[in-house]
Amino acid sequence: MKKRHILIVDDEDRIREVVYACLVKLAKWEATTAASGAEAIQTAATEQPDAILLDVSMPGMDGLETFQQLQANPQTQSIPVIFLTAKVQPLDQAQYQQLGVAGLIVKPFDPVQISQEISRLLGWH
Repeated sequence: MKKRHILIVDDEDRIREVVYACLVKLAKWEATTAASGAEAIQTAATEQPDAILLDVSMPGMDGLETFQQLQANPQTQSIPVIFLTAKVQPLDQAQYQQLGVAGLIVKPFDPVQISQEISRLLGWH
């Protein structure tokens, strides 16, 4: 079976490092990281990951704008996106679901459980 490949997008170094370590060491998946929306769009197009874990609150191009650009690009529009966010108000969650994201993981998250949460949201068994 092919290894899962996740693109981790977050402007915070520590979050990228922790998620990367957990996905690679615990889940035995492949992972690539990006520190900005622009980098994420370029990386997603070239790497074609199985899914994207995308921070919502980033300087410059935020996660919502990044998601919209990923959706507008035929090379990346079929890649499922899971938002990683501290914004958990019901109104925010409703907005995210209307956009068509694959799911939502709330910060702070349990690093040990993140691969199971991604698998659950994407229906990977």
